[in-house]
Amino acid sequence: MPYKAEIVEELNILARYNLDSTQEGLKIHSSAEPSVIEATQRLFDKGLISQIDGGYLTSLGQKAAEYGQKLLQILG
Repeated sequence: MPYKAEIVEELNILARYNLDSTQEGLKIHSSAEPSVIEATQRLFDKGLISQIDGGYLTSLGQKAAEYGQKLLQILG
């Protein structure tokens, strides 16, 4: 089953997080592309990030970001 565009956008958001520091979050501004805003909303709804507009990774989000970033390294 191929990846849906929505999942790819969510992975792109997770890839932006710095996994070396739990004190560093993201802020997605209202002027961002609608697809980015929607992906961030979905990640919040799934419990992967702490705020609707980014914030910090939750413990589940930390794991998802680790796996996603490792996959990008392998495929890159």
